[in-house]
Order: sequence, then structure tokens, then C-alpha cells
Amino acid sequence: MSLRKPGISTIVTHHAEESNELGAHISPIYQTSAFRFPDVETGAAIFQNQHPGYYYTRIENPNQRQVVNKVAALEAVDLSPEINIKTGIPVDGHLFASGMAAVSAAILGCLSSGDKMIAHQNLYGATYTFLNHLAVQNHIQIIWLPAGTASEWEQAFQEHPDAKLAYAETPTNPNLSLVDLKIVAEIAHQHNAWLVVDNTFASPYCQRPFNLGADIVLHSTTKYLCGHGTVIGGAVLSTHLDWVKDSLWNQLKLYGAAPSPFDAWLTNLGLKTFELRMLRHCENAMTLAAWLQNHPKIERVYYPGLPQHPGHEIARRQMFAFGGMLACEIKGGLPAGLSFMNHVHLFALVPTLGNVDSLVQHPASMSHVNVPREERLKAGISDGLVRLSVGIENVEDLLEDLSQALEKI
Repeated sequence: MSLRKPGISTIVTHHAEESNELGAHISPIYQTSAFRFPDVETGAAIFQNQHPGYYYTRIENPNQRQVVNKVAALEAVDLSPEINIKTGIPVDGHLFASGMAAVSAAILGCLSSGDKMIAHQNLYGATYTFLNHLAVQNHIQIIWLPAGTASEWEQAFQEHPDAKLAYAETPTNPNLSLVDLKIVAEIAHQHNAWLVVDNTFASPYCQRPFNLGADIVLHSTTKYLCGHGTVIGGAVLSTHLDWVKDSLWNQLKLYGAAPSPFDAWLTNLGLKTFELRMLRHCENAMTLAAWLQNHPKIERVYYPGLPQHPGHEIARRQMFAFGGMLACEIKGGLPAGLSFMNHVHLFALVPTLGNVDSLVQHPASMSHVNVPREERLKAGISDGLVRLSVGIENVEDLLEDLSQALEKI
């Protein structure tokens, strides 16, 4: 019997695709609010987590569980040579109705009133707003780091040794800065804190934070995991299985944050082409980044795959590929950037990322519009920054589209 562990495409195609009663080749949609019990005793055991089964879709549904198991398997690839996805993975989690539901559940599932958390400022706009407002309203103290360098994390934990959580995105949204996850995990663990990593931008194709010491990994499944712009969803995964079954489960159950069975089913369907899509996303993004950095109307390109990127060496150490996201500063600032976005044809002006088609957005007026300008500038998000989510189109067509739009500035 072969001991070889399956690859990514094999995992997303076959893992968690157990047979169903009717033998349907593609998993059915369990579009039901509740599940029938065969008898009172079994129902009571399921309610108390003493027997496998489902009872209410707000708690869990087979479609939701299928996605969680599949994403957990992706994040656990190479976690340990002893791990085989057929015999069980020491990673578990829950699916949520949105990426922000996942973010808030993970944080509130770890922290209580009076607790401290350390985070770098260059975060997704809604995450920043949640931490700066709702977390503070819950009397959680946030210690902000301007850049998220290793020395900043070290100093922050020395000054706040009682902090319980470190929170990081890498690459960051939207200017693709890097956080050295292995170093931050070591610093956090020295102070008995957990590291939470939002892995949405990278996806498990490019980066697996559990291999670098993370305790919790988050995803907006809306993005690369689904990949087709058809659902809103999120996932929280952890190697702390008791926490998943207790604290995280309570966040899901009591805040009513579960996704619909149909959204979970669509996410699973999108996952089947995950590796194929990511390969093209990454190849196209690298080609466009290299071309843009030599264009006379581009001031600067932010892409971790470029040797000129300040975090390139970190990316080489902790990423398997450099992702499908890039950002650039167009000479002429905001007016030039707006002109560029109004003249692209293949790049849709859409405030999301990770779709099969290419997208462009202006963070200062869209994803980070609720972040105060002074704080936004501290995080390196200027008024003229443009973010590109590079799709899977033929790269020659994307280059032509960017070229004609830049000529019209």
C-alpha cells in the first residue's frame, strides 16, 4: 500500500466526498432546517455531542461539514509526515456565513473583557474597524503595530506580556506586505499567547500557517476557495480541537453565524478546481507584476514575488507561490488611478478578490474607506494605490488591457 499523501487536486476532488444514501455522484444539497432522529436516545446523544449526527442547520449541516473537512485537509498538507488525511487530521473548525463572521468568532472565542491582543495596522478594512470599535466596546485592548516587523512584535509582547492573542494577515490587504509567521508564532508562544492568521490572500495553495506555528487560521471562503464570486462565507480552523468544539462552536451556535447549505455546496463545488485556478492566478500575477514595474507610468509595484519587494525573502521562506494579488502606485496619484480604473475593460471594478475574472479596486475609497486617512497612510495605503486581483484569463489579453488603460491616463 502506498504511503504517499495525496496532492491538492486529489484532496479537493475526493476528500470528504463520502457516499450518500442514494449514491449521488455529486454531493446533494441538504436544504433542510432540521434533521429527523431515529429515536429519543440517539437524538439526546447527538444533542450532547456524544453521537455523530446533525440536528439543526444553524449548528451544522452535512454541506458545511464537507467544506470544513476539505479546507482543514488543505491547511494540514505537510503538517507532519505522520499525518494521513484518510486516518484523521489534527485540524478542525467551523464554516461561517461570511469572512467577517469568521474573524469576529475567532477573536471573541479567544478573548474576554479586559484581555489584550496585538495586531499590525495593515489589515483588511473591516477587520481593522471591528478591532477598533466592536472589540474595544467589549473592553478588549488592541495593541497596534505600525508595520508588523519582528522587532515590533517582540517589543509589544515585552511591554504587554499578558496579551493573549497575536493577529496577522500576510500578505496584507491591500499593499502585500509580509509578516514572518514563524518568528511571530515563536514570540507569541514564549508568552503563552496564540497566533491567529488570516490566510485569505495567500490561500492554502501558497501558504500553510499551521506549518509555521499558527494556532488559528481564518479564510474568507468568498475568495479563492470558492473562486467564482457566487457566495459569501468564512472558515475558522485550529489545531486546538477542544477550543473548536467548545468556544468556537458556541460562537457559531449562539450568534447564528452558519452559512446556508446552498452556499456551502457552491463553495465545495468551487474547491474542486482550486489548484488549477491558483496555478493560473499566480502565473498571471507574476507576469503582470514584472511588466508593470518597468512601465513608465507606474511608480511602484507591490508583489511579493518580485525581488525588489521588501518582504521577498520572507515570502521565499514561507510561501509556496506568491499569489494572485498585486497593487501598484500609478504616477499622478488619485486622478491618474481613477482614470486607469475607468478605462480598463477586462478588469472589472469590483470590491472583492479571488474570482476567476480579473478585478480592480481603489482601497482608499472602497475596502478601506472607513479607516481614518491618517491611520491608512501609516499602514502604507496611499490615496493613489490601486489593487488588482489577477484572474485566470489569457495573460496576453490582460497585458493588452492594462497597456491601453495606462496609455489613456
